[in-house]
Parts: sequence; C-alpha cells; structure tokens
Amino acid sequence: MKLFLCLLTFLFGIVVFAKASSAACYTMEQAEAEQGLRIHSELMVIGLNCRHLYSAYPEDLYQKYKRFTSNNGVLFADYEQKLYSFFSQQGKDPDASINALRTGYANKISSDAATMRPDLFCRMYAPRIDKAMAMSTAEIRKWASTFFPSHPVKYPLCSG
Repeated sequence: MKLFLCLLTFLFGIVVFAKASSAACYTMEQAEAEQGLRIHSELMVIGLNCRHLYSAYPEDLYQKYKRFTSNNGVLFADYEQKLYSFFSQQGKDPDASINALRTGYANKISSDAATMRPDLFCRMYAPRIDKAMAMSTAEIRKWASTFFPSHPVKYPLCSG
C-alpha cells in the first residue's frame, strides 16, 4: 500500500509538471492571437489620438478603426477565444489576463505618442489604419503571424 501511494504521488507529480511546462509556451496560433490583439489595441490608440488631426469626411480615424473592428469581428473574437483557452489552462483569470495584455499594448503605444509631437506621431502611425482597412482576413493573419524583436509575445513559442 505504501509503495502504491508513493507511485501514485510520483505519477501525479509528473502529470502536474508536464501540464505546467506544456502550458508555459504558446502554439503558433496563440502567438498569432496575441499579436493580433496587439495590432488591434495599437490601432485603437492611433485612431483615438489622431482623429482630430486627420478628420477626413465622411469618417475620422477612430470611426475607421471601429469599422475595421466591425469588419473583422470574427477574427478578433477567434483571437480572444484562443487566448481565453490558453489562460484558462494556465489557471489564470482569462478575462483579466486578456485585459492586461490589451492594456499593456495600449499603454506602450500611448507612451510613444506622449514622447512625440501629436502631428509627428499621427504622420508616422495614422497610415496603419488605412492599410489595415484595405487588408483581407488572410493578410491581417499574416501580419499578426510576423514576429519582430521589438514586439515580443508574452510567452515563448513551444518547441516541436
């Protein structure tokens, strides 16, 4: 009986360790999802910060951002669902984790905006909204799947 309990404890430890180590990395789809939410969050900040400087008839940049969001709602909902599942598997509050990700990305680009003159920030970043508006879902996914050292994802990619 003692041997059985020791063996059971050992096996339980292996299962817990395996689950913890496998959940500590992103699949390619999860990394794409995080990058997609980063892009979406950054476009929101750009739209809000630049809408008064680039107010083109019939819609300003924030209205374009909202239309972009509406047009691609299924994609962004899918991204959120992938991360919701990931954070749930991690044992974290998925809503709070996703909100923290979005807030962190919004704060990062807001910080960039605060260090630049508004006209320079908007001249540099505002064109992203029109470029995003012209993209197909496949093109947005390709953009979100392109990783840059300056924009790392929160977790490393799983090997294998």
